[in-house]
Amino acid sequence: MGKILSSEELMKYISNMNSENSVFQFSIPGKGKFTLVLQEEDKQSIKVEAEKNPELKLMLKESMEQYENGQGMTTTELLRSLSKKDFM
Repeated sequence: MGKILSSEELMKYISNMNSENSVFQFSIPGKGKFTLVLQEEDKQSIKVEAEKNPELKLMLKESMEQYENGQGMTTTELLRSLSKKDFM
């Protein structure tokens, strides 16, 4: 699990994500732990990918449950919640 200390560092990880490197788990001091999943547009549906990868299937199930329980957060909400002091 990576430790992110700045918004620039987070954007660096996001820009380096691709279909081979599509899941990134990290923590932000003062905020908590996060799992970032790249959902590229692909010819195969996410259902097909999840059936091939049991870990991905479990992560998606947990994510849906958290969303349904109101534990979800949009990227915009996440970015708005961060400030410079979170990275100090």
